[in-house]
Amino acid sequence: MTDAAHDLARRLGRQAEAVCRHYLSAGRRQGHYWQVGDVRNSPGRSMFVRLTDTAKGPAGKWTDAATGEHGDLLDVIRESRGLLNFTDVVAEAQAFLRLPPISPDAEAPHGGKQCSSRDPVISARRLFAAAEPISGTIVEAYLRTRGISALHETGSLRFHPRCFYRPAAHGPIQPLPAMIAAVTDLRGRIMGIHRTWLAPDGSDKAAIATPRRAIGHLLEHAVRFGRVDDVMAAGEGIETILSLRGVLPSLPTAAALSAAHLSAIAFPPGLRRLYIARDTDPAGNRARDSLIARANSTGIEAIVLSPTLGDFNEDLRAFGVDALRAQLRCQLAPEDVARLSVTSP
Repeated sequence: MTDAAHDLARRLGRQAEAVCRHYLSAGRRQGHYWQVGDVRNSPGRSMFVRLTDTAKGPAGKWTDAATGEHGDLLDVIRESRGLLNFTDVVAEAQAFLRLPPISPDAEAPHGGKQCSSRDPVISARRLFAAAEPISGTIVEAYLRTRGISALHETGSLRFHPRCFYRPAAHGPIQPLPAMIAAVTDLRGRIMGIHRTWLAPDGSDKAAIATPRRAIGHLLEHAVRFGRVDDVMAAGEGIETILSLRGVLPSLPTAAALSAAHLSAIAFPPGLRRLYIARDTDPAGNRARDSLIARANSTGIEAIVLSPTLGDFNEDLRAFGVDALRAQLRCQLAPEDVARLSVTSP
């Protein structure tokens, strides 16, 4: 955003309540916030606009707890009025503030490209950027309760201390700590995020109806750990994949987040062997069969890794690292045993 646009957003922030009353008339003031359904001025309570400057940020900044979207009052004007061009947003803001026009050659945000806070990819990228590395946080504590202590190359995971959760369309909003996972394409671009809400001490997932949710474009994409050369493993859950990483530290892995998405995961260029870390349920079996067929049709060797229980994280917690290592060692291609740092217990 240009300096002129930043100045305009700051001016709007000084009149944040007046802006909200005008453009978000379906909402109402609640303490130091304006509460409304969303940035399109729908009735409801999931979106909060800060009305005063605080230690948490300046007036005019807003967050939608239901979607993870956030922005400033220029975004509010754009979305509530359905404006497509940034110059129209500027003109509308000037008219509200009764300011003289800004030069028409002022740049739009993002290098002049039009974007919308309704875009789930933009929302996902914003939420991931707002989170912090997991080192020393309750995300680490949570993963350790799942038996996962090998956390190398986990830059795709972050911690958000107050990730908003709403159980229903118009239900109450809860700010809860969460593990945020970046869902990326083969070029490393964030296409979505996956949220796992956690108990305050990291001892388990949060005691809510749906502690896991994703937003963005997930098809073909995954949460990735390590750089792929010619061999990789793919599975459903993040914890399942991290359990493999604890035993096979050199094996690049990808968590597709569901059986349906696993069956459609994109293959990196140069991949010649794919390990499929299947879950032992009907959906996992269908994903396994579909992935084997897809891999074979492109000349990629597919090898299934099968857990004893429901998935590899269950095996890790039930039997321990040494047993899981021995279990996996006999399922690998012989040439991968040494290269993937699998040693006998």
